Amino acid sequence: MRSVKLLVAAGAASLFSSAAFAADLPIAPPPPPYFVPPIVDFGGWYLRGDIGFSNQRVRNIAMADGRNAQLLSHEQTTAFDAAGIYGVGVGYQFNNWLRGDITGQYRGNANFKGTDLLTYPVGGGVVGTGVNNYNAAKSEWLVLANAYVDLGTWWGITPFIGAGVGAARVTIANYTDVGMVNNIGFGWGTYPSAAVAPAASTWNFAWAAHAGLAYQVNPGLAIELGYSYVNLGSGTTGPVSTYTGFTRGVPMQFNDITSHDLRLGVRWYLNSPPAYAPPLVTKG
Repeated sequence: MRSVKLLVAAGAASLFSSAAFAADLPIAPPPPPYFVPPIVDFGGWYLRGDIGFSNQRVRNIAMADGRNAQLLSHEQTTAFDAAGIYGVGVGYQFNNWLRGDITGQYRGNANFKGTDLLTYPVGGGVVGTGVNNYNAAKSEWLVLANAYVDLGTWWGITPFIGAGVGAARVTIANYTDVGMVNNIGFGWGTYPSAAVAPAASTWNFAWAAHAGLAYQVNPGLAIELGYSYVNLGSGTTGPVSTYTGFTRGVPMQFNDITSHDLRLGVRWYLNSPPAYAPPLVTKG
């Protein structure tokens, strides 16, 4: 009987000792009510569409055989009307600051007007004067590979910069040159002049610099307001001929065409946003 009492006492002492040791241990935190996956820093593939307008310039226009170098002087003014821009593209968001895309644009007909006031040698020491009034229409197809850097986000707005390289197909059409020539000192008097040329297209290396602001409407949609400075290369007409049908055999060149573009764009992301598990609800 005495041994039984000793055994009971030893068991009780062991139990109290374990309880005291457990009380000294830290209490483990409860499990989270639901699992939140980490935010992935990749946006994936996207499609884009853009509309806008161009504000274009040309350094000068001149006959391709260099005859303008023979002029004693000339004062040339040129201007393009604004024209519409329509673009589509596909791109990839590499992370939250770097993305790239390939875009194709149709740049609509921009009407061109120019005036040349010139003096030239006629012969025998006689100097002639004249005026040329140019008209034409220009359009392009432009393909660019672009890279952009997003510069952070403030109040939902993300500024970005970028650059692109590619090719432009420049088309010059409806070219006319109507003017007046004055050779009074040589006995020829004053008479009108006129010339026309058929349409022609040329492919050029093209490049662009971009900047703008983007707004992420939701994980699958972003809109952006963008500016681009685009260098389109040079354009050319077909062979120029006079109104009498005499063909000069050389085209008129439009040298160094550039444009300041404003665009409104939309990006549609093809990847679904991350799915978050709902909170765990227990019953009973």
